[in-house]
Amino acid sequence: MLVQPKELAQRLGDPNLLIVDLCGKESYLSGHILGAVPLEYDEISIARLPAQGLMPEISQLNTSLSKIGYTPEKQVVAYDSVGNNQAARLLWVLSELGHGGALLIDGGLKAWLAENLPTERSEFSVTPSNFQGKYQEGRAEVDKTYVLNHLNNPNTIFLDVRTLGEYQGTDARANRVGRIPGAVHFEWTQALDKDHHLRFKPKEEIRAMLEALKVTPDKEIICYCQKYLRASHTSMMLKYMLGYPKVKGYVGSWSEWGNDPETPIEI
Repeated sequence: MLVQPKELAQRLGDPNLLIVDLCGKESYLSGHILGAVPLEYDEISIARLPAQGLMPEISQLNTSLSKIGYTPEKQVVAYDSVGNNQAARLLWVLSELGHGGALLIDGGLKAWLAENLPTERSEFSVTPSNFQGKYQEGRAEVDKTYVLNHLNNPNTIFLDVRTLGEYQGTDARANRVGRIPGAVHFEWTQALDKDHHLRFKPKEEIRAMLEALKVTPDKEIICYCQKYLRASHTSMMLKYMLGYPKVKGYVGSWSEWGNDPETPIEI
């Protein structure tokens, strides 16, 4: 799941690499990793208000991924400048298409720049592909009905990766505040080392924090946040870094649940 900046720097120019920048257009134009192509978050996510962060129609994804020259044979390496949550969303999307194996640059652009590795300011130029993917059966995405049906399931853990204020209901980002009943709190940034440019903490340390919350590999873990951006990061970490076998994502997240007057909440 991870590649270190210096390790990637040694492979720059490899035609089998597809380095994808999810920092946003302004950041990309001001300086990006050598050879990286830009991809906007809203090209791999849609809103059906009030729900945000939903998966696009497959035709939109095929267009977006073709534009950057994606093919399943490419080794995708993604990064952003905000802790890799947007980059992890790309990993989630590819995983839902049945294409695992994409990597995150550990620490993202911040770590790359801290090590004085090469960047450029040029516009991107890439030969488009004609990618024709499809969503896989047995996807990890779950909907509101699935969540409702699993609220009292002892083998299911709802993992809320929002801020503590959102979790406790003091930070309102929907019509209602609070959390999904029974959800445990693990803010997504708890897995990151702020003293080392937002690289991941050691696996053993992250695993210990999760197990203290009874978030263990034998359970089905359903991650959520506000619009399944931060939760993409945690889901990919659980699945690919820690090897949790039953990780799912409630993509509507709190933007859907917290705006529905009929869903149960806990404060």
